[in-house]
Amino acid sequence: MLLQSWSDVGRIVVVAVLTYPALIVVLRLSGKRTLAKMNAFDLVVTVALGSTLATILLSRDVAWAEGLTALLLLVALQLVATWLSVRSPILRRLLKSRPTLLLRDGKLLAEPMRAQRVTDGEIRQAVRAQGIGDLGWVAAVVLETDGSFSVIPVSQAGKLTAMHGVEGSAAGP
Repeated sequence: MLLQSWSDVGRIVVVAVLTYPALIVVLRLSGKRTLAKMNAFDLVVTVALGSTLATILLSRDVAWAEGLTALLLLVALQLVATWLSVRSPILRRLLKSRPTLLLRDGKLLAEPMRAQRVTDGEIRQAVRAQGIGDLGWVAAVVLETDGSFSVIPVSQAGKLTAMHGVEGSAAGP
């Protein structure tokens, strides 16, 4: 069915015109971190915001004020969680994963790869994507907290002192 009623379309237009500016104001006030995809926790909040916005626009069962309250609550909870995680190492460990070293000095690290469910093919693909054709030319591959791979070529590695805080690295805490 292409159209159930023009009043439904009109309602969506009115709600979108009210919600979009409110969403922009809320996100600007909450800061850049609200929509950061820095880790799985941040990604879940971003998806929840999108889902809430879609529900506000498309569901007649959700009043605009209720939907806006839900958006505000999600953003406020995200702000509180990130504020606390910056100040509490215990909460930070609960909310955020640490980067994981998967390859060091051209050698794949089997145990961290297994623990993170990463295949050698995925690592090789990340290395190739950086224009590197041989694992021997790679000092490190790190699985970052957002699920991306960082590839550090031997030519740029130095002593890998920047590996502090990475699981599986000798320099980690």
